[in-house]
Amino acid sequence: SLVNPDGSSCYRHTGQKLYRNANSAAAVGVSFFLQVNFVVCQLCALLSAFWFRLFLHPSKTSPFIRHVVATLLGLYFALFCFGWYALHFLVQSGLTYGIMILTGVEHMHKYCLVVALSYLSLCQITRVYVFDYGMYTADFTGPMMVITQKITSIAFEIHDGMARKEEHLTPGQKILAIRRMPSLLEYFSYNCNFMGILAGPTCSYNDYIAFIEGDPRRHRDQEADRKSQSKLKQAEPSPNTEVIRKVATSFFCLLVFLSVCKVFPVERNIDDDFIANTPFYAQPVYLYLSMLTTRPKYYFVWTLADAINNAAGFGFNGYDADGSPRWDLISNLRILNIELATSFKVFLDNWNIQTAHWLKRVCYERCPYHPTAATFILSAMWHGAYPGYYLTFLTGIVVTLAARAVRHNVRPHFLQSPTHKLVYDVITWAATQIAICYTVVPFVLLSIGPSMKSWYFSLHIGCILLAVALPVKPRHLRVKDQQKNLLQDPVQHPVEARDTDRSQKEKTT
Repeated sequence: SLVNPDGSSCYRHTGQKLYRNANSAAAVGVSFFLQVNFVVCQLCALLSAFWFRLFLHPSKTSPFIRHVVATLLGLYFALFCFGWYALHFLVQSGLTYGIMILTGVEHMHKYCLVVALSYLSLCQITRVYVFDYGMYTADFTGPMMVITQKITSIAFEIHDGMARKEEHLTPGQKILAIRRMPSLLEYFSYNCNFMGILAGPTCSYNDYIAFIEGDPRRHRDQEADRKSQSKLKQAEPSPNTEVIRKVATSFFCLLVFLSVCKVFPVERNIDDDFIANTPFYAQPVYLYLSMLTTRPKYYFVWTLADAINNAAGFGFNGYDADGSPRWDLISNLRILNIELATSFKVFLDNWNIQTAHWLKRVCYERCPYHPTAATFILSAMWHGAYPGYYLTFLTGIVVTLAARAVRHNVRPHFLQSPTHKLVYDVITWAATQIAICYTVVPFVLLSIGPSMKSWYFSLHIGCILLAVALPVKPRHLRVKDQQKNLLQDPVQHPVEARDTDRSQKEKTT
């Protein structure tokens, strides 16, 4: 099945339940129709994006017209895919805009977060437990999840720009801070434009407005050299090559998924015969292969969504050192980095990137206590009402803590030679892939019991033991120690000094 911008299935099922359903054939038929519907809309959005860039270019058209067209096209595609359920997109956006206007900038970010997340959760719970638990359906809450990200992001950015002092903002918050209240049209255009209403990704409000208004400095690299800046002002690069590459990549991933998805079904991991007749050492291998074959569908949806934005001219992120344009401002994944990740953090940093940025800016950077746990809990709440989601993100907390402990205590012993480093990388790659697969199984199967059936929470126990046995200093103490060492001998470690200074400015999840 296809996927939502959050990484969950657009058209969901519970595995064994579907096979036992007497109407499974009809359900599969409906699912196929809805998936085709979604793909057709995205292809139409791709063609519309080219037209939007060529015929409604900022040099030819006013921002008002671009806002109106982008919003109307987005609502049309939403109605085509989800019918009158698409009205929820307007209700959620209109309700939170009223809160922003009435409550003022001091507390609007808190109210918008609570209201937008509550409205989303109500729709998710109703859809899951009232109508069609585990059945194939067009999940209109998928686009609402992206809209929720945008609503909360813009609320926090307005609060930063209009209610907080400049010296209290981080460098990243200064770039994203909004200095004036958006108009109703700008707000709906940002939330419901045709480029991202079906599959995202989330973008910052300032980047979107710069794109609509034709600001040549659309990227946020404030440290770009003068040569790059002058080149940026001289000519707007064409996205055609990048769009072709991304469209080709997305459909290649779709072909791979359609070819192998039935060879290694995820549900087999919890099959009683498979567990009884498969050696224990072979079960992790099959788990890895079954989860590996599910990822291309995510690659397809997210890469195609990125191509749609680029085709409209959105997503330009400045130039590389060699002068080639970058179109990754709102990219949602880096496929090679995902498949070759040697740590849990590297995997998360390259998977669903814009959602990770949203969680970091809204929760991780602002939570005074236990930011890692709070971020995972918010992510679980945002994803939906299935219990498997909560198990996945609660598992993510203990895996992250264990991975951090291993990295700080074990990794230094393998950095003395390239051979030892290579051995460490191979071992951590294998461990990371198995940990990711173990963590994500409940996300795919949706329920808790079957998800851990074959492993009996063994990885949970191991991660908890590692996190307890291997001490890790709190982050603020580690930064303090680094500062102390650099002050004692700053000449010997100029690179480390720059890295430490950068780590003070930006937290990473």
